[in-house]
Amino acid sequence: MVPLSTMRRSTLLFAALLTLAGCGEEADVTAPFIRPVRVAAVEPAPARSVITMTGRIEAKDQAAIGFRIAGRLLARPVAIGDSVQEGQVLAELEPQDEQNALRSARAELNAARGRLTQAQNHYDRQRHLYSRNLVSRADFEAAQQARTAAQALVEAAEAQLRTAEDRLGFTVLRADAPGAVTAVGAEPGEFVAAGEMVVRLARRDGRDAVFDIPVTQLDAISGDAPLVVRLATDPSATASGRVREVAPQAETVTRTFRVRVGLTDPPASFRLGSTVVGNLKEDVSGLLQIPTSAVVKSDGKASVWLVDPGSLKVSLREIVIDRSEPDVTLVSAGLQAGDIVVTAGAGALSEGQLVRLPGGVS
Repeated sequence: MVPLSTMRRSTLLFAALLTLAGCGEEADVTAPFIRPVRVAAVEPAPARSVITMTGRIEAKDQAAIGFRIAGRLLARPVAIGDSVQEGQVLAELEPQDEQNALRSARAELNAARGRLTQAQNHYDRQRHLYSRNLVSRADFEAAQQARTAAQALVEAAEAQLRTAEDRLGFTVLRADAPGAVTAVGAEPGEFVAAGEMVVRLARRDGRDAVFDIPVTQLDAISGDAPLVVRLATDPSATASGRVREVAPQAETVTRTFRVRVGLTDPPASFRLGSTVVGNLKEDVSGLLQIPTSAVVKSDGKASVWLVDPGSLKVSLREIVIDRSEPDVTLVSAGLQAGDIVVTAGAGALSEGQLVRLPGGVS
């Protein structure tokens, strides 16, 4: 038979165990789970120089100048690098054929004028006789038509003379604007076709800095991108410019894209062919910066887990990404400077969940 004192102790022990068990169940139900995460503060994106390029100075406007007619090149008094003025002779063709054609046109005009004089005199006589009824009307009209035909022949001969004079003038190639010779396409004695480049002229009305960049840097180039261009041999010589042209297709051999930067008031030391260095600064005004690891993507949309610094609860916030890099993402909408976003542990969070910040806000 079990003693009464032993039974009392067992009963009290069992009641205590039940009480403890009840307390444990209540603790499991009421105490929320707090998940540790790492966070970062949202900051304005800092300005930075994203591209440094090496290129050369070229004329903004280059013209391939050639003759309007074909012929054998007689002379080319300019060479590569020469400065020329407007109207200066660049090249000449052998003019014998055009001179002969001009003499022939002049002779034809003189002959036509002589025929017109004869026709005019005959018409005047026929008109006088017709007024006195001494010739028939048919004779008078024939004289009138002969005069009209002779006048037309004179006009045709005058047009042929002007054409011959123009063709003779086309044997001399002149500069249409001040500039510098950057290339030549024919030597004296060679036969050149009409329109074939004989001299390439870089006009003086502007300068471009030309760069060849890889496709990995192409996204940073835009029409409004400001650049600072420095002379490689004299970094103190600088000029500002903006991208005005980006080649739509890569070069066949180098697989780079040609970028032309229009320069504003370049110094005189920016001569054609000079080597220059260009620094492109990224326009990040109005953008915010967060670690790329903070971005959560679902159904094609980008979001971040935002931490409330008072309650330490998280909420999902949709954002608009301007550009993304391996380590940093630039955001154009959805966040404000000073917001706290989760950068590690975001995959296991749910709306309104409590978090613990083991290292504080980084």
